[in-house]
Amino acid sequence: MAFKINVIGAGLAGCEAAWQIARHGGFVRLFEMKPKKKTPAHHMDTFAELVCSKSLRSIQLENAVGRLKEELRRLGSLIMQCADANAVPAGGALAVDRVRFSDCVTDKIKNNKNIEVISGEVKHIEENQVTIIATGPLTSEDLAEEIAKITGGKSLYFFDAASPVVKAESINFNKAFFASRYNRGTNDYLNCPMNKEEYLVFHKELVNAEVAVIKDFEKNMIFEGCMPVEEMAQKGVDTLRFGPLKPVGLTCPATGKEPYAVVQLRKENKEGTLYNLVGFQTRLKWGEQKRVFSLIPGLENAEFVRFGVIHRNTFINSPKLLAATYRLKERENLYFAGQITGVEGYVESTASGLVAGLNAIRKLKGLEELVFPRSTAIGALADYISSYSGKNFQPMNINFGIMDGLTKEELLKLASQKNDKRIKNRALAEKSLGIINILKDKYNI
Repeated sequence: MAFKINVIGAGLAGCEAAWQIARHGGFVRLFEMKPKKKTPAHHMDTFAELVCSKSLRSIQLENAVGRLKEELRRLGSLIMQCADANAVPAGGALAVDRVRFSDCVTDKIKNNKNIEVISGEVKHIEENQVTIIATGPLTSEDLAEEIAKITGGKSLYFFDAASPVVKAESINFNKAFFASRYNRGTNDYLNCPMNKEEYLVFHKELVNAEVAVIKDFEKNMIFEGCMPVEEMAQKGVDTLRFGPLKPVGLTCPATGKEPYAVVQLRKENKEGTLYNLVGFQTRLKWGEQKRVFSLIPGLENAEFVRFGVIHRNTFINSPKLLAATYRLKERENLYFAGQITGVEGYVESTASGLVAGLNAIRKLKGLEELVFPRSTAIGALADYISSYSGKNFQPMNINFGIMDGLTKEELLKLASQKNDKRIKNRALAEKSLGIINILKDKYNI
């Protein structure tokens, strides 16, 4: 019991941190305020709830997030284990049945003898206990104030928006059709085609629809990576046609031609009884969502089982506060993990929880800190949140721009091959995964 660690928050990052601590001989007290208290974006009582999309994005190793997933798998990630076990068809992406995924994580956490789950809201952080704060982007106001006191500064805020979900049986399949772009992979997406007249009517109603009221100090805080569809539409009449409504690579069976615009839907569960509107994060009022989105061909009589919601997200100024281990620089026994650190995305949050958990237990055992190099996706994220030098720190998904590339010698070995990004990215993946294997053996992960 000497290695007892507090983890606050049973989201993706908190569950991953608790799991890593437990599997390395530590004992965890995992605090979760649900079901006693929920945020506006939470609906389930279980852990690791996916409040936005149910997709964990690309599965390709040549893609940065695909590589991050594989790194996590090799390091024994609980979240990846449950995601793989509850995957639903999504072409080249890893999407999950969100209910079964959450149940899987919850069951494994609650049945781990080294993890004690404590239900209730935490408002105060004990100074003499090793603690990981993984309360996510929806941290309660009382705890946010406590964090502000500890960090000596104000938290930052932005907004994240979730897409609506409709019943499959209410979709008009005489108008919607299954297809993948350029006929690549399996036909996992349901496409609602629009002609020019239909699109222009939809665009006009969308940009003029009534949105939920936000306070003056909260305006202009939308994170670009999850921008509401109405915000995109305001940028220009064709913006959506080059974004989430892009028709390129799709052929409408009814006309034999490429549509003017296409709204894509993706299965929300394995059974295929629910579909979500891809890229339709929104802060429209619920009545307006029903009115405007019913203008989409195929969704005229759609039954919405969940409307899009807008919620406040909180994150700290990590570059000034955190080390690459996600430990608070000024406090040896306090770690942060998840979106509150400024990593953006489900898989990225998982990675931060893994690093924080491993380092917290290593701290208690008196072992050296584990810093992942920038040549790995895990290390690149940790480096970004701890060393970003710009003036305006913003949440970031994993991407090749924050990762170390190949050396000159490694590039020379590829010189005889075609100048293909996929070949280069595959070489980068092999390099980073090789490093992960070395670290796994060296640090007994």
